[in-house]
Amino acid sequence: MPETICLTFDFDAISLWQARGMTTPGPVSRGEFGAHAIPRILKLLRERGITATFFIPGHTVDTYPAECAAIAEAGHEIALHGYVHEPVSKLDRDAELATSERARASIMKVTGYEPRGNRTPSWDFTASTVDVLLELGCEYDSSLMATDYTPYYARRGDVADPDGPYRFGEPTPLVELPVSWSLDDYPQFEYLRTDTGILPGLRDPAAVFRNFLDDVDYMVREQPGGVCVLTFHPQVIGRGHRMLALERFLDACLERPLVFRTCLDTARAFRDGA
Repeated sequence: MPETICLTFDFDAISLWQARGMTTPGPVSRGEFGAHAIPRILKLLRERGITATFFIPGHTVDTYPAECAAIAEAGHEIALHGYVHEPVSKLDRDAELATSERARASIMKVTGYEPRGNRTPSWDFTASTVDVLLELGCEYDSSLMATDYTPYYARRGDVADPDGPYRFGEPTPLVELPVSWSLDDYPQFEYLRTDTGILPGLRDPAAVFRNFLDDVDYMVREQPGGVCVLTFHPQVIGRGHRMLALERFLDACLERPLVFRTCLDTARAFRDGA
């Protein structure tokens, strides 16, 4: 498998704020901007011939069907991301399954696309998540961080023993495409003030994308066949100065000996050893 970039977008829109109980007009408008930015993101990808993966909550699909249909019509992959961006650790197994089934039904109804991958909201995870995803027919997940450039098979049955070493469970057929907060635009750029603290964000895009590109260059040099998963959010990356920085970053990546693939194509290539 050649060195690969998986360019991913979490199209959370209003669901991100609704999951936090922030439904006054201010935070809702921040989610609305995510939908406003979708056409410019699709244009950027079309101009560069890049196919991406969009992780979309069911709530976003139901709220913005035209934008989600446009993503599918442009040939991009659509994958699961909860229904209303709910942290799965707050759900029992049945609720976790029901939430994903509801989201999948919304995606299929609006776009005709059958999702085969998943990213948990906020990269949350439970002991049931892997089995839930396998029951849903998912081929991969992209929420965990055990490696940086190496896909692996997600496990079930881990045990955190307070009186002994951590006990690793058994690998499953679910491919894990690892992520990282350091390769996510949200903590880099998004300003958020709550009663419990402040996420400062608002960093210089040139510095952030320089870090991103260094990660890509390290992979190209040191990890043959590596995969670098990059995470963006339309309501974050869609601002003008950040879009310009993203354009420059993608153009630099296109000059390097690597390929852009969807998460699904990457997971299948990993499984097939291709």
